[in-house]
Amino acid sequence: MAETIPAGSTTDGVIQVGQPTDARVSAPASYDVADFPVPHGREEDWRFTPLERLRGLHDGTAVADGGVKVEVTAPEGVTALTVGRDDARLGRAGKPVDRVAAQAYSSFEKASVVSVPKETVLTEPVRISVRGEGGTAFGHQVVEVGAFAEAVVVIDHTGDATLAANVEYLIGDGAKLTVVSIQDWDDTAVHVGQHTALVGRDATFKSVVVTFGGDLVRLHPRVVYGAPGGEAELYGVYFTDNGQHQEHRLFIDHDTPHCRSNVAYKGALQGKEAHAVWIGDVLIRAAAEGTDTYELNRNLVLTDGARVDSVPNLEIETGEIVGAGHASATGRFEDEQLFYLMARGIPADEARRLVVRGFFAELVQQIGIPDLEERLIAKIEAELEASVG
Repeated sequence: MAETIPAGSTTDGVIQVGQPTDARVSAPASYDVADFPVPHGREEDWRFTPLERLRGLHDGTAVADGGVKVEVTAPEGVTALTVGRDDARLGRAGKPVDRVAAQAYSSFEKASVVSVPKETVLTEPVRISVRGEGGTAFGHQVVEVGAFAEAVVVIDHTGDATLAANVEYLIGDGAKLTVVSIQDWDDTAVHVGQHTALVGRDATFKSVVVTFGGDLVRLHPRVVYGAPGGEAELYGVYFTDNGQHQEHRLFIDHDTPHCRSNVAYKGALQGKEAHAVWIGDVLIRAAAEGTDTYELNRNLVLTDGARVDSVPNLEIETGEIVGAGHASATGRFEDEQLFYLMARGIPADEARRLVVRGFFAELVQQIGIPDLEERLIAKIEAELEASVG
């Protein structure tokens, strides 16, 4: 019988109790929009999302009247193509799991495919710029890394758009792929995306999701394993400001023996009606003996008026595992830390910045690209300078 381990308690914010896997999806995965009912906000997978702010992405009324400009800068040997809907690589990682993802899959005209040949070890990152140019757009991207290749890919979202998009990561046997996905949108943007990684035999996938901008951002990172020995590390950093809704819904499907996963997301919130949602779903199926998994979510509430919903779910269908666990906590900025630094001559504003930087530092360092790390730390400090006294 499947076991569901409930979430832990917290001091601030809202922590929900875990639900069985079947209760967390409203319809089976499908490429067809018609297979998904229009959400009304009462469904488990939509109950935290303000549907009225999706601008019709969820109910079929959104019209593709805008666009995003995709530019790829890549080292020698990497192939970057714009392909049609008939390309065989599209959809290989997995099907859409909600109506918006299915709408995006049904509506895009051209897809971007970046391929790293087998046994190629890149010394510079591939940089993909996705810049919104206004209006509504639907997109699709594929990052394909051949067997025993190694690559770092940065996907940088900026500008203004109402975007629904799917991103697929195809990681070949023995390959290593690190993806940094940055959501640095203008304040008026809406971005809903499904990220699906198919991890090959003895392959390694590391994802770092960074979310700062946008009016509403809802991302759905997913991991599936194609063969034993795969490893996945999912890290996330988000800073939710006044009026923003940022939602990260992770799902790791351990259906293959002897695979590993580790999840760590951290967020800070400030301002009236700032709302962050983190859902961490891990399913260990009966066939997945030898699984080792852990997930962690931490939230730092900087001001009154902010809300956090953090829901870790762990479902286990076999007792033959190496380890499985989760932790979630939401707390306020601790005055003791501030007092400690101020007592040593550090001004209050600088002390606050140091504490928040320290909160995020461990995950920012997972990026491993100095210019990006500096940019994100500067962004965090700018947010604090603007709104936190």
